Parts: sequence; C-alpha cells; structure tokens
Amino acid sequence: MTFSVPVTVRGYELDVNGHLNQAVYHQYAEHARWEVLRAAGLVPDKMRLQGVGPVVLESTARYLRELHLGDEVTVTCACEWGEGKAFRMRQEIVKLDGTISAEFDVVLGLMDLTTRKLVPNPIERFLELADSREALGL
Repeated sequence: MTFSVPVTVRGYELDVNGHLNQAVYHQYAEHARWEVLRAAGLVPDKMRLQGVGPVVLESTARYLRELHLGDEVTVTCACEWGEGKAFRMRQEIVKLDGTISAEFDVVLGLMDLTTRKLVPNPIERFLELADSREALGL
C-alpha cells in the first residue's frame, strides 16, 4: 500500500532562485513519514512509552522537477520490509498533474531508547504496536 499526504509549497520555503529549497524537500518527506506512522496509530508518545523510536539511517534524494510557490503536491510513502534491523521507505513528491518532482529512498530502523541500539526485528515491534497495519504495508 502507498500512503500519501498533501502539501502546498509556501513562500518562506523558497530559495533565491524562486523554487523550493532542497532541504525543504527532505522536510516534506519527513512530514509524510510521521503521518504514515500516525495513520498506523504509532504516535510519538505511544512509541516513547514503549521505549522505541524510528530513526533514519540513510536518505537519498533525487530532484527531478522544480516546485514553486503555491504548487500542490502529494508526498507518498511505501514501506518495503525484509529481514534484519532495517527497512526501506520509498517516497515521491508528486505534482497534481502527475509530474514527479523528487524521489527519496530512505533506510530506517526502530531504536530501543534504553539501549540506544536498533531492535533486531522492527516488523515484530510494529505489528505489536500498530493499530492499523495496512498504512505500513504489513
């Protein structure tokens, strides 16, 4: 399943060239990642009380088309689960006309907040904690 959240480009997010600052693309992707967790019932307080929190291990962005003031986009999240401590999230920032403005390949883990180490199998913990597994593709 691919989750998505709408975002509108705001004036204070532009750079001197009049298009969206490159760092803000990352903020949009981060916002969507928190929203997919929230949609799954994994709000920060709930995870913190369970002693875990998501961490980004690697984030690669590919910028394809400019975004300008007022552009309306959808930021997508699609989780890819495998073996081990890490999982992957593919993200796109897509204009309303279907043009892909940016792509993200993000490697994440779930940190044990006491030991400060990744939990060995994040799928198991997400399955235990999530109210809605579908949002996470589980």
